[in-house]
Order: sequence, then structure tokens, then C-alpha cells
Amino acid sequence: MSDLPGMGERTVGCPASLHWSTRRIMSLLPESASFEELVQDYFLAVRGAGLMLSALDTELLTTWAREGVPFEVVARGISRSAEKALWDTRPGEPVLRSLRACRRQVESEIKKYRELAAGAGVEADTAPRRKRARSWEETRHARLCAALEDLAGRDEALAHRVRSLRISVLAHVPEEPAAMDAQEALAFLLLLRALPFPDRRGLWREAVAAASEQQVMSPRARKVSRRFRVLATVRRRLGMKEM
Repeated sequence: MSDLPGMGERTVGCPASLHWSTRRIMSLLPESASFEELVQDYFLAVRGAGLMLSALDTELLTTWAREGVPFEVVARGISRSAEKALWDTRPGEPVLRSLRACRRQVESEIKKYRELAAGAGVEADTAPRRKRARSWEETRHARLCAALEDLAGRDEALAHRVRSLRISVLAHVPEEPAAMDAQEALAFLLLLRALPFPDRRGLWREAVAAASEQQVMSPRARKVSRRFRVLATVRRRLGMKEM
């Protein structure tokens, strides 16, 4: 039915069985791909249309590349912008008109990342009475855990799965952005697997209905596009759109 974990009837209990590399959560380009290539590939896949960026979008991408932040930080800004727009987009239309439509969200993510990275790097002897600031990954991990605890309180049927995630998938805090993306995606896919099969099938159909994939998209771009839409639909179904 799908190349996405969680859409079949059977549940695989071990997260390792999914065999997802951290970088493949956001892109299927080779590990050697440049920052600009990764961002363009991810944006066009999430957008669901187009083969290349406009001159203005390319200029903006070059500006982001100079910031020196990980690709995953920019990709998070793109996905958050796209997810907010996803449910207001007319059928057949791209989710985002341009990369510039993501500018505010992406630059907000860049600012948060740089501030948290600077705070986490403060030496203990320079501020002996101050508690060490959380890193970007620690902050995201804490927010994800808090959101899952809220979900467990709202949905008794998923409470057991949330507890299981807390002692398995979420037992450690990732140390890099790509690993944090992989951990978060895996948590939502395992929540998807915990839903009754009719609900999973309905959710899949809803995600597919929201797609605006063009025939000119490559197979790998379609995979990234569908993963984005499935994860967005899962978060919407669980009332966890704002993460």
C-alpha cells in the first residue's frame, strides 16, 4: 500500500526494524550533497511541484547557506511553513508558492538554533550559578516529550504507546539535528501504528488527498513529499500540529 512504515496491518515492535538513516528523514540525496542541494530538494518535494528555484529564491537560499546552520534547521522551517499552509491549499495547488514564503519561519528557526547553540556553549566556570542552557536538540526533545504526555492524558487508548516511546525511542536526547528529526519522525510513525487499521487507512487516504505531486517529480521526491504529508496528517489527527 505504501513505502511508509506504519501503513500495513501488522505492527513491528522494534524501532530498529524501520532502518531509517537520520538524513533520509528529510532528503534522499547522497550524503555528499551540498547544503543548497539539500534545501532545494527538500523544498521542491514538500511543495509538490517544480524542478528548480527562481532567481529570487536562489538568492535567499545563498543567504541561508552563509548562516552556517545545519540543513535540518532550515528544513524544519520549511516543513513548519508548509504544514501550516497544507490544510488551506486548494486541491492540485502547490503547498508553498515560493521558498520566500518560508522566510519568516526559516529565519525564526535559524535564530532559535543560534541562540540555543550559544547558550549551550557557555562554560560552567563563566556562570557558576546559572543552570546550563538547553541545546536545540534538548529543547525539541523536551517539547516533544511534553506534547506526548499531553496526548496520553487526552487519549487513553494511546497512553500505553506513549509510555513505551518514552522508555525506548525517546530514552535519550539526540546530539545532532538529523538524529532529532529521525527520532521525532519515528515517534509519530509508531503512534500511527498504534491506531486501529481502519483509522490508519483513513489517515493515509487523507494524506494522499492533500498531495499535489506532479508527474515530473522523481521517485525519491515523491517519497519525501508523501512522508511529509503523512507525518503532518498524523500530527493533525493527534492534535499536535504545533511542535
